Amino acid sequence: MAGRINAEDVEAVKDKASIESVVREHVTLTRAGAGRLKGLCPFHDEKTPSFTVRPAVGRWHCFGCGEGGDVISFVQQIDHLTFTEAVERLAASTGVELRYEEGGGPREPVGRRARLVEAHRVAEEFYHEALLRTRDARIGRDFLRERGFDSAAATRFGVGYAPRDGEELVRHLRGKGFTEEEITLGGLGGRGSRGLYDRFRGRLVWPIRDITGDTVGFGARRLYDDDRIGAKYLNTAETPIYKKTHLLYGLDLAKKAIATGRRAVVVEGYTDVMACHLAGVESAVATCGTAFGSDHVSTLRRILRDDAAGGARTVFTFDGDAAGQKAAMRAFELDQRWASQSYVAVAAEGMDPCELRQQQGDDAVRRLVDDAVPMFEFAVRTTLARFDLDTAEGRVAGMKNVARIIAEIRDPALRPEYTRTVAGWIGVDVEQMRDVVAHAPKGMPDIVEPPARPRITADQEGSDGEEATTASTLPAPDMRDPVVVLGHLFLQVLVQFPRAIRPEDLYRVEEEAFRSPAHRAVFLGALTALVGGSADRPNEWVDAIIDSSPLPVDGLVGALAMEQIRARTDPETGEPDGRYIDDLLTRLWESRLQARIADAASAFQRAEQADPGRAHELGVELQELQFELAALRGRDA
Repeated sequence: MAGRINAEDVEAVKDKASIESVVREHVTLTRAGAGRLKGLCPFHDEKTPSFTVRPAVGRWHCFGCGEGGDVISFVQQIDHLTFTEAVERLAASTGVELRYEEGGGPREPVGRRARLVEAHRVAEEFYHEALLRTRDARIGRDFLRERGFDSAAATRFGVGYAPRDGEELVRHLRGKGFTEEEITLGGLGGRGSRGLYDRFRGRLVWPIRDITGDTVGFGARRLYDDDRIGAKYLNTAETPIYKKTHLLYGLDLAKKAIATGRRAVVVEGYTDVMACHLAGVESAVATCGTAFGSDHVSTLRRILRDDAAGGARTVFTFDGDAAGQKAAMRAFELDQRWASQSYVAVAAEGMDPCELRQQQGDDAVRRLVDDAVPMFEFAVRTTLARFDLDTAEGRVAGMKNVARIIAEIRDPALRPEYTRTVAGWIGVDVEQMRDVVAHAPKGMPDIVEPPARPRITADQEGSDGEEATTASTLPAPDMRDPVVVLGHLFLQVLVQFPRAIRPEDLYRVEEEAFRSPAHRAVFLGALTALVGGSADRPNEWVDAIIDSSPLPVDGLVGALAMEQIRARTDPETGEPDGRYIDDLLTRLWESRLQARIADAASAFQRAEQADPGRAHELGVELQELQFELAALRGRDA
């Protein structure tokens, strides 16, 4: 497993990678005031540009969907990569050599990965040409034709044929300059007593690509009855570039449709993926020789923007046989890992999408996906099918089993309705069913993964972003409150132009002046970051505030760093006028004094009769505060 990338190297990547250049590859940017660029957001549909870039500080933020961050986070989201993958990609393009801390190194040397990927590209080309051009591959062409796939479909998905000879690919790769080690390490060949031999022989092969489109392995289907390996499907073994639990066949082709439509369709085989895409369901993917697991969930969630706000939808298609039902129940065990709801589609007569397209056409495939039922409904019906509901014993056993599933439904508002519905399916009294559900033990193991860190995000302040419901530990700033708005305006200046505020004035501001706990956390983080000297390093300043904040406020800090300051500003630097900053400071101090005066006056009234001595002390304190307020107002005048 890879070790952590050296922090200095991460900063070097951020310094050398121009966020403007990286973003311009995907977004048309125009000037939007001093130091700002604006364009249409690549992460959600919009007609009015709300996506903003500040090249001087290396940050981006969308005021429409609430997303934001630095150049690394942009590459992560636009290409659906992990943090490490994004850093490595930017490092390769900027010439930064990465170092990895003790405990691991890169997944593989950059040069070696490139060689293995190139070997697979050459192999894919070789297999595909063999399918289209050689007489030996007629059996493969017939296989595809019988399932409704012509040569154009084979080319679209890169399908190929591995010759029966057993050494043709090895000879071809050697002729292209690849070594024995590269051929065997990549899983394209094996080493026997007579030398190297092809991994796949006499089989139809599908290239398996990672999310970026690099071919990293193959899946091969048996064509000949006398195939000595015997297994119907044979896949590339684990290699430095092929990790089957992280890969989904067709994801490189489906990711755009998945991200745009926020719907993923998980099917069981390579031909099912082909059939779905050709039928217009372009968000279809399949696992690669392994069961659908938690790593696959994580991959799809990242692309779907799967959050508790809803809108994302994952549809699983399964064969109607016992194996398909078993696969569906395994998927149900992962259902709690999704923030949104997942669904199941099973065709009549148990046909898979490929068979359905052959017999009933493209429309039938689309209807299959559109008519999917919620995963927990399918799980209930599948569970009930095991019991004889014509007997009292069967009904009681079925009721007890499905009650555990109903109790696991995330949305409590759905439970009463499903309790009534399932009671009708079983044929028992609704009150009886409700009582069993109320006392049911947990039906599935608790495998919900809590978020690494709850966040305050810009979308909690009024936009329709994705993470608004994750910050349950910290309320979003109430921008209807003028005092909260005042604190927000001041923090805009502090986050964007920390050196524009005199230190002696800044340290007179009390944290209690910020009514919102989120604003207070940002202010304390900024003070800590100032002491550390981060204000003198613009590219580090925003991250330093985030790291120094006592509570997680990443999204809020990102928004503050990108928001337009509504004041007269320097046309070159964008820094606000000094009088605007002085006015904010005075109003903050005054607001805090007024709050303290109100508290003291209330306490004085309560103590007048109960504790005259305490009332006298409070009266003196109240008078001093009023003098202080008068002096502040006189200063402002």
